Amino acid sequence: MLTRLSLRLRIFLFFCLMAAGGAVLAGGALYFGWARAEGALPGGPFVTAFVLFAFLNTGLAAVVWLLFDENVAKPINALAAELRLRAHSGVAREVDGDAARYLGDLAPAAQAVSQVLSSSVMDSATEVAHKTARLQAEAERLTALLTEIPVATIMVNERMGIVLYDGQAAEILAGIAPPRLKAPLVDYFYAADLGRAKSTMNQTAAEVAFDLRDKEGGTTFAAKFKPLDGAGYMLLIEMPEEPMSPEAARPLVYDFDLLNAGDAANTQDTALSELCFVAFDSETTGLSTTDDDVVQLGAVRILNGRIVEGEVLDSYVNPGRPIPPASTAVHHVSDVDVAGAPDFATAGRALHGFCRDAVLVAHNAPFDIAFLRRGAGAMGVTWDHPVLDTVLLSAIVFGTTEEHTLDALCDRLDITILPEMRHTALGDAQVTAEALVRLIPLLEGKGLRTLRDVIAESKKHGRLLQDLN
Repeated sequence: MLTRLSLRLRIFLFFCLMAAGGAVLAGGALYFGWARAEGALPGGPFVTAFVLFAFLNTGLAAVVWLLFDENVAKPINALAAELRLRAHSGVAREVDGDAARYLGDLAPAAQAVSQVLSSSVMDSATEVAHKTARLQAEAERLTALLTEIPVATIMVNERMGIVLYDGQAAEILAGIAPPRLKAPLVDYFYAADLGRAKSTMNQTAAEVAFDLRDKEGGTTFAAKFKPLDGAGYMLLIEMPEEPMSPEAARPLVYDFDLLNAGDAANTQDTALSELCFVAFDSETTGLSTTDDDVVQLGAVRILNGRIVEGEVLDSYVNPGRPIPPASTAVHHVSDVDVAGAPDFATAGRALHGFCRDAVLVAHNAPFDIAFLRRGAGAMGVTWDHPVLDTVLLSAIVFGTTEEHTLDALCDRLDITILPEMRHTALGDAQVTAEALVRLIPLLEGKGLRTLRDVIAESKKHGRLLQDLN
């Protein structure tokens, strides 16, 4: 049972036990002396001596505990967090020896081990980086080639979940709903058309040509369904006659692990590294969640522990009111920027579609979520997603005594924030996503492997920030 308590709390309880034990021993000694005295002695002086000793003893224990907590317990927790960073997130900063100066040779020893491991990891990382660069170049060439061919390409698994889509497919999907890996095709296209084509294809084991309507039935595409060896299918959609400009080309987006993805499990009991997250942020006309309005929304998707390149949402929002100059000075969003932008109801519906079946992630989530839930009625949606707050995740990993601003967290995780992206909705959403990706292995290293585990631990830090689940 005691092993579940934090180190600092266990040390505090140890000093409480010492103070209580000292008082009991002193009381016993005084009583023994009073009882063994020759003749009847008044008990008042003995009681006074006991009370005085108890107060002084408790004060001494408290002072020593505070010194021990500040110079031993906190540095040990900080050192443990630093070592977890190196072990699980690849952050290679030097150990703060000054903070651990009362821990003897522990900090220098940890630094020595860290340097040896970092050297080995860097050698491997350099080799991986070269291979990744080659793969990236090949992916870019493949993207350029697919862009030249007037056919949109979508690969799906057996459950009709999207595994891959090229830039042209992204354009088609974006005209219906935000493109999303793992999303079912029926989120974009008419289910009956897909069902008939799949049934025919399975019966004939051959490619099937068919007419495919979008989900709303407003556009019909000439499409082909083709079975793949092993698992999955390829959906090919003929593009309109006008070619997509190279400037508008999107990256090839894929995750082949989704080919073998099983049926969706209970989100609460799914491993963190297997969940879909959407890190989002909003910029507003002010700091009041009841009187101010949103002027910009940004969101980034994380799937299977990786940020999905190309799956972002970045939108100005027309608040229907002038933006105060003081707010513009912070986020640089002006009345000119939002003049032709959608209203919050429209932009919020788009964000809701982008976040379907995902866990929401934000830094200081109560602020951003408050605007979404306030506007839910106008959007015609319900914001009932699970929510993780990187403020609380930071407190879980690094302790409540550390600073948990977004800048401090990114500095601790060795994440670079470009000055021009700070205090923009997409920029803050991007660094929040990067922070989450680096925090997940740290949380797993502390034994918090599922969403249920993390939410339960977050609730223990409610005095820092409200948990929204």
